[in-house]
Amino acid sequence: MDKPADEPMNVVTALVRSSFLVDAVYVASARDYGLTQQQGQLLCVLMPQPYGMGELGTMLGLAKSSLSGLVDRTSARGLVRREPDPRDGRALRVALTREGRALADRFYAETCRRVDRLPSGLAEHERAQLADLLGRLVRANEVPVVFMELEDGAPA
Repeated sequence: MDKPADEPMNVVTALVRSSFLVDAVYVASARDYGLTQQQGQLLCVLMPQPYGMGELGTMLGLAKSSLSGLVDRTSARGLVRREPDPRDGRALRVALTREGRALADRFYAETCRRVDRLPSGLAEHERAQLADLLGRLVRANEVPVVFMELEDGAPA
């Protein structure tokens, strides 16, 4: 049974439930753009630059076979391509296509807008405090950069 709305949650409950909240927004945004959640994540990860399959597997927390399937399905849609790695002629990296870049930009901007609305009931100083605390948590746990930092802190 849930506690009354005005009673504080413990940190475990608050973090787990907030992760479900953000995840649900991400899933809904991906669906609205005709993507699976994993495809949306892949596009966002590739926005700054192409990555090798090993790097992508680590960043997305996927086994090699799962990642290969994801890249295959996303490539079949014309959103990503495999290309030679200029640093290692034997390796391939995954990059956004022109169509993938355009979709990634739109998906990213809309997802940012939706997530930014989640703490809309907080005062500006509370939003800043939340961002500071969560940022410290993410950095302390060395979470990979799977979603770009907005330049000015505002949604795209």
